[in-house]
Amino acid sequence: MDCTAQWPTINGEDVTMTASTPDLGSYETLELDLTDGVLTLTVNRPHALNALSQQVVSDLWKAFTAIQDSCTHDAGWPVRGVIVTGAGGKAFVAGADIREMSSMDPDTASAYGRSMHGVTLLIEKIPVPVIAAVDGFALGGGCELALACDFIYASEIAQFGQPEVNLGLVPGFGGSVRLPQRVGLGPARELIYTGRRIDAAEALRLGLANRVVPTRDDLFAAARATIGEIAAKAPLAVGLAKQSIAGATGRSTAKGLDIEADAFREAFTTADMREGTTAFLEKRKAVFAGK
Repeated sequence: MDCTAQWPTINGEDVTMTASTPDLGSYETLELDLTDGVLTLTVNRPHALNALSQQVVSDLWKAFTAIQDSCTHDAGWPVRGVIVTGAGGKAFVAGADIREMSSMDPDTASAYGRSMHGVTLLIEKIPVPVIAAVDGFALGGGCELALACDFIYASEIAQFGQPEVNLGLVPGFGGSVRLPQRVGLGPARELIYTGRRIDAAEALRLGLANRVVPTRDDLFAAARATIGEIAAKAPLAVGLAKQSIAGATGRSTAKGLDIEADAFREAFTTADMREGTTAFLEKRKAVFAGK
């Protein structure tokens, strides 16, 4: 069926786009809610502080694959941004599932880690913003899930850390790669080697969190406002910018510039680029079709 996705008001103006309601599936460990183009994905294992069991990892892979498939002009861009959070109010995601890991052999553990690597790479690939809304614990795998998101917004009770060394382990879901990219090599080494937890204020100071707000309600309001602001832009341009940043990260300057040049060229093939530049010259608001 068809619907009109009504985005939040931006600078006093509403942003609209006609979209088809996507079938994003149902999941054992996740709750998905698509409202006004903003998809809230909630890890729903509050009894285990939303720990990333193998079932959660499988569900995350399937959900983000469905989201990726919906982010096209043919589908009408029904999802314009994703908020990732955890149920229960005590934890975003407290970490990997230690009960499951305790009985894993090396090969099973490797497959577990690599499956979550696949999830985090998919989060970086989908062409819409993904915001981690962290309320409570984001430890170990939870911190690593947040690190894969474009932005991290935190409430004042949020706590972050990579405590794997306390269990005789090392980060297995991307922490040793993405944490240095976020906060720098020295702070990342200190957090990983010590297993230390930090609060939301310290996470903001280090650049791990983009924003800290007082309450859970404020957290979702801020995330939705940011997605609304981005939804007013050309969807393909946002996706190309995300692709360019992800592709250039960790590469040489020369290689990064090559990746940017390819994305810049690709933008010139889009109808949205012609609409945006024409609207600018005609001193009117651009109406982007996402193609």
